Amino acid sequence: MNSITRAPIQIVLSLVVLSFPAFGQATTANPADANSQAAGAASSVTQPETGTSTKAHDDSYVIGNDDHLSINVWKEPDLTKSIPVRSDGKISLPLVGEMQASGRTPLQLESDISSRLRNYITAPEVTVIVEQINSKKYNILGYVGKPGAYALTLSTTVMDAIALAGGFKDFAKSKGVYILRQNPDGTQARLNFNYKDFIKGKNLSQNVKVEPGDMIIVP
Repeated sequence: MNSITRAPIQIVLSLVVLSFPAFGQATTANPADANSQAAGAASSVTQPETGTSTKAHDDSYVIGNDDHLSINVWKEPDLTKSIPVRSDGKISLPLVGEMQASGRTPLQLESDISSRLRNYITAPEVTVIVEQINSKKYNILGYVGKPGAYALTLSTTVMDAIALAGGFKDFAKSKGVYILRQNPDGTQARLNFNYKDFIKGKNLSQNVKVEPGDMIIVP
């Protein structure tokens, strides 16, 4: 075989040999890099926030009096407002005027506002967020540090409610705590809560979530 024939073969072999290290580098996983990427992916997931509620595009939550709303109209800063729902259940917005908010879901209210704005804006994009829930309350009465009405802003349990109310006073009958709850048919249910059993790990299901209108009695 002459030198002219061998040259192309040598070039091809050289390219093949050179390609192997690159191939190995591309397919060898670096554990540190993998962990870093996984952490980055995890951190990019939005975690639910606690505290004040943010219910946007919600078709289940019903807005009530005194709830605080954030109303955003895209590209219309003059129409973007943070306002409370008045005691009459209404809100007032520029161009829109007064409209009923109480009894509507955020999604329904978005639709109502958009409908009125179409007289002034082409294809308005409206977002309604419940920034703070003030309309849903429960009461805790009896031998606790701070009895009274409390806003139901979180997934509050009976234990949470007792803690928020300053805990038990001296001589409180912690075994005999009970919740009075109004049923949809108008009747009243009584749910018992034995604190001493609960802290011993017994009957953990009795630590129910508090619902709007509940009255917690600590005798």
